[in-house]
Amino acid sequence: MGRGMRPGKKPKNRQPGMGGGRGGQADMQKQLRQLQAMQAEMEQVQAELAEKEITATAGGGAVEVVVNGNKEITKLTIDKDVVDPDDVEMLQDLVIAAVNEAMRQMEELSEAEMSKVTGGLGGFGDGFGGLGGGFGIPGL
Repeated sequence: MGRGMRPGKKPKNRQPGMGGGRGGQADMQKQLRQLQAMQAEMEQVQAELAEKEITATAGGGAVEVVVNGNKEITKLTIDKDVVDPDDVEMLQDLVIAAVNEAMRQMEELSEAEMSKVTGGLGGFGDGFGGLGGGFGIPGL
């Protein structure tokens, strides 16, 4: 028995929406339906993003990289004039620059599309900003 309680006395439920009647349960069910709808929408957006591609270049177009919505490189084109056996480091730098730019642009696109669904709830640490799969709700 809790402190200050007498036998037969029920504790007061002071938090709205937490038990204490049908209103709280209905609110929880409504929120759950909203979260489920948001999850379905997010899955749809992720599927659409997977179909998109971003192209980025470096060195004035000497290196071109295409990245898909799954953040996978689907195409890499290197102009033969930029291949210099005596300056491999420059080619490496160009490839890195093009890949990083393509990934940055795809991340921006993903975040913009997902924020349309989440209404600015924040990021998802799994690549969609920080809330994770549980929308920041403990236990989800």
